[in-house]
Amino acid sequence: MRFMRVPTHLLAVIALALGLSMGMTRAQEAAPVQAPALLGAPPISPADRVYTADQVSNTVSVIDPSTNTLLGTIPLGKPRLGPLLSPIYYDEVNVHGLGFAPNGALLDVISVTTNSATLIDTATNRIAGQAYLERAPHEGFISPDGKELWVAVRGENYVAVLDVATVVAAGAAEATPSAGTGGVGAATPRALAGAEVARIATGPGPGMVVFSPDGAFAYVNHSESAELVKIDVASHQVVGRLTGLVSPFSPNLAVSPDGKEIWLTHKDVGKVTVVDAGTFQVLTVLDTGPVTNHINFVTKSDAGYAYVTVGGMDATLVYRRNGANPERVAEIKNSGSTPHGIWPSPDNTRVYVGLENADAVDVIDTDAMKVVATIRIGQSPQALVYVAGTAVPGSGGEPLSRQGLDLRIETLQVQVEGQAEAKVTAFVRELPTTDMIEVTGRDLPAGAVYTVLVENDGEAVPVGEVVVTPKGQGMTLAFTGFFDRYDRVRLVPKGGEASPVASPAADVGGGETAVVDIKDFRYNPDPVEISVGGTVSWTNGDAEPHTATARDREVLQSGTLEPGESFTETFEQPGTYDYFCEFHSNMKGTVVVR
Repeated sequence: MRFMRVPTHLLAVIALALGLSMGMTRAQEAAPVQAPALLGAPPISPADRVYTADQVSNTVSVIDPSTNTLLGTIPLGKPRLGPLLSPIYYDEVNVHGLGFAPNGALLDVISVTTNSATLIDTATNRIAGQAYLERAPHEGFISPDGKELWVAVRGENYVAVLDVATVVAAGAAEATPSAGTGGVGAATPRALAGAEVARIATGPGPGMVVFSPDGAFAYVNHSESAELVKIDVASHQVVGRLTGLVSPFSPNLAVSPDGKEIWLTHKDVGKVTVVDAGTFQVLTVLDTGPVTNHINFVTKSDAGYAYVTVGGMDATLVYRRNGANPERVAEIKNSGSTPHGIWPSPDNTRVYVGLENADAVDVIDTDAMKVVATIRIGQSPQALVYVAGTAVPGSGGEPLSRQGLDLRIETLQVQVEGQAEAKVTAFVRELPTTDMIEVTGRDLPAGAVYTVLVENDGEAVPVGEVVVTPKGQGMTLAFTGFFDRYDRVRLVPKGGEASPVASPAADVGGGETAVVDIKDFRYNPDPVEISVGGTVSWTNGDAEPHTATARDREVLQSGTLEPGESFTETFEQPGTYDYFCEFHSNMKGTVVVR
């Protein structure tokens, strides 16, 4: 551990974190109400922030929820691939988990691959301190008294308890800019030892730790053990253990704001377990759908609600809480792929959903139960939190960066040779030096091995391999130049034919009309192919307004298409015309005119 003189701004951070008095700090003010909350919390404020942990760009995106505006990103490391494999790389990799202090003064960020916990001063966007842990920490939260950071160390079998003041004091030197990160520093002195004050034994692979609303207990789920652990916060002792859950893999849990229920997701089997916090017994198990990710709560005058992100359905499910009999009341279609992190505003009017494979955040109106805005952010958001009372009016904070922003992302449906029922998707991301292709699939034959091909009409190039698990699932990452060269991804059995297959575009002759349905925030079919003189007609089948807009608006500009409205355009010149929705920028389509 290295100790040094503590600058004034970090003394203030320590005081804020611990709730001490320092004359003119926010510590003297009434603590903000944090979500999830009961009725009566203040409305959304310009002093509030929404944060996402962006795993591919290794950033934290910062959003002003009062205007639904992205302010920029805080880089904690370099984006993939960059220098990440260099033997002299010192920054963070796989920025993943988020938590915060109850008074909003500190944000904690967990980076899985580099085993770090980073504390950020939310008023200045500066790194306040860092600590390094054992293998693969996943999520962490600052204790209700602000003094301790509890981190679930998923590669081990315990929760690490860190002293917040020690971490901040050890990181007291000014953060210095890391080359190429746009002016916001990632390098800072590390708390290499001494910050960890306790280890609380759990089952194998603890996934997350959250505190009860009254601060008396902490709850820990697991990624390798079908159990939920209850810990007395004051004594650090395990006081309850609920075993025999429906699956040993639970990446996320949340406690209802009234403290009565604990909800846990089971991502691998598409279920949610509801636990009575008083009796510490299972109330019910819900079938939610493939890739059930995160949970959070909203309180309305008529009832309490649970919002559940289901990545495999590109949807957020809403349940009315009712003890052992929750009622599913809505399925909200998200504007892009793989909803993941989720958090409400304290006043219960909005819910924010990170879209892992659309690099965006959806804003849900909780009265209408629909998406009302979409905000582009950094790459591959994982955890998402809403923190009230973070910004000091007039302080301005440190300048934020543009790392991870304004880069292309595309979702492609993948053809699997010989497996018409398989559900395989490729998410293609533009990186600073290459492109990343993430292939995920289910309903594949167990044990099969497939070669991943990137293709155009004249070329098929192998770039990776998918090995199918006993549950029929498969996933791989590949890095190659894709955009402006290839237009599709295909799987073939390993050792099979790798010749290109014609693109499955909808082909319409000259003088005829191709029909594109806008449904579930997608253009279908896509791409569509016509001859010179052919027309394309778009019909909006969603409950939200959309557009079909080309980059050159003189070629294609539908204007706003309200639900049920249509628009037709005739194309007189050959070419490839990419278009998008002006309301939902991740919606993209292509018209090919021959």
